[in-house]
Amino acid sequence: MKAAAAAEPGAGPGPGLGSVLGAGSVSLAVSSSLNAFRAHKRYSTGLTIAEFKCKLELVVGSPASCMDLELYSAEEELLGRLDCDEALLGSYPVADGCRVHVIDRSGARFGEYEDVSQVEKYEMAESDYEKRPESLRSFLRQRRWGRYDAEGTRRRAAEQQQRRAQEATLAAALPLGARCQVRVPGQPCKLATIMYVGQTDFKPGYWVGVRYDEPLGKHDGSVGGRRYFECQPKYGAFVKPQSVTPGDFPEEDDGLEDEL
Repeated sequence: MKAAAAAEPGAGPGPGLGSVLGAGSVSLAVSSSLNAFRAHKRYSTGLTIAEFKCKLELVVGSPASCMDLELYSAEEELLGRLDCDEALLGSYPVADGCRVHVIDRSGARFGEYEDVSQVEKYEMAESDYEKRPESLRSFLRQRRWGRYDAEGTRRRAAEQQQRRAQEATLAAALPLGARCQVRVPGQPCKLATIMYVGQTDFKPGYWVGVRYDEPLGKHDGSVGGRRYFECQPKYGAFVKPQSVTPGDFPEEDDGLEDEL
């Protein structure tokens, strides 16, 4: 497709002098023979096709010297080829919504410029990163945050050990089979029977397995494929020892036996 020829009498030779769009820009879709995605960009109509190809190189990855360009209307009708590098983009019938399709002649394969696994990655040696003053590691070390807060790490470890010891003491005072009252923060008080006391596979620390009097639990005494105790579905639950108070809590009588 050739750019429009000159229309003014006496005008010198050259493509696109008669039908060039006024100074401005046009919104175009850009596709490529090397990938499936489309980009939508706005370009100046005053660009030469050679300059336009250089800008497309940043979009599709193909070298500008290895491009053939096809112009399609918004209705996907082929309007022609943009084949004159000296012509202005505006000398072709470009309009908002048109599509420019880039045909790559470099020999690259489809998807090559999208496969980031083929891109060489820069990796810094651990010793070099350790010396950098502006790194995140340096920032955390200077402020003694995270794993660089040795005192805080020791304090948290001591607090966790103390909590574990308190849980062990509380758990030791909970006999199996005893009736209890369960008070979990944010939940109503429930009556239950203690069915399991000790450590579990699903979370660290000490846990108390209870069988509720009503179907207010989460399971049947089995968690993560391991059975800790037996109960009906939805009657079993695990709570922390501090949420359990043993005592004389008889099961509530629903009065059904008094009815005939």
